[in-house]
Amino acid sequence: MTIQLESRLLLDTNIVTYTSSNTDWKEMYEPILFGKELYICFMTFAELLEAVRHRQMNEKNIQIYANKIRSRYSIIPWNEGICDNFAIIRVQRRNKPISVADALIAATALVYGLPLVTHNVRDFEGIDGLNVITKYH
Repeated sequence: MTIQLESRLLLDTNIVTYTSSNTDWKEMYEPILFGKELYICFMTFAELLEAVRHRQMNEKNIQIYANKIRSRYSIIPWNEGICDNFAIIRVQRRNKPISVADALIAATALVYGLPLVTHNVRDFEGIDGLNVITKYH
């Protein structure tokens, strides 16, 4: 899995989290994302909202956060193609289980032909046709 130049990218939840905070990983991944059209799966948006609700933010701050995410990323909604690819991935990976969230994110990447930027490469191994971009070595 190598770094490639693409104009449109789908981001895994960890990449959104890393690039929203001041960590070494932010500096690692920002050059890959700079100047690109950035997309997230509806499942990533749900995971991000779950994380802020765990922090027990008030509703106003949750909406501010959600609007920030919506302004930075295009959110891809579910559709039948994603659902079908989700099922294919889960069956394909029955001997190496994959989480529902990761299977939905991978399915979204496949349906839209988007490379997936992730730091959790192992979560997506063995998915036919999935183009993964990472800085993880």
